[in-house]
Amino acid sequence: MNRPLYAFCRQVVRQLLRAGWRLRVVGAERVPLEGPLIVACNHVSYFDPPALGAACPRPLSYLAKAELFGIPVLGALIAGLGSYPVERSGGDVSAIRRALDVLKTGAALGIFPEGTRNPTGSIAPLSGVALLASLSGAPVLPAYVDGSTDPRRFGRITVIFGEPLRFERVQKARREDLAKHTNEIMTRVFELRERL
Repeated sequence: MNRPLYAFCRQVVRQLLRAGWRLRVVGAERVPLEGPLIVACNHVSYFDPPALGAACPRPLSYLAKAELFGIPVLGALIAGLGSYPVERSGGDVSAIRRALDVLKTGAALGIFPEGTRNPTGSIAPLSGVALLASLSGAPVLPAYVDGSTDPRRFGRITVIFGEPLRFERVQKARREDLAKHTNEIMTRVFELRERL
């Protein structure tokens, strides 16, 4: 990851969000500053990744849909910031391996468990976060972005971080365990909304 580019873009986005959307960050002190980490967040708009990145006190790498990397300028920018593509049509084994490699370096991953924007809350989350947590032993930090549904209104955007969750590290996770962990992660994510 190009850290100077990330730091510069994070600062620019943070200032823009503060000026235009009165960015408020709650619970940043709960973010572990070292070691592998998975930040699991709700996803309602295209503003969520930059808002989460601007609010998080450490750099995040993102799993992003492969189609974004084909967009001129944007694709090169997000790749330069440490994001990498994932095919959403099925289990992308290469993306899982890459995510595990990132976690092995002690870096932090930002993941939206629903796999796509979910403004109505009707899309069931995928088990990728639970799988990565089980295989890597990395803690999962719940996060919630509020106020990004319609950024054209310039309402306040708030990012809140919860307490890290830990799951037993296993070589092969059972499907029922992944479903249980996924449910717990999303429950914790949406509990954060109640604190706002």
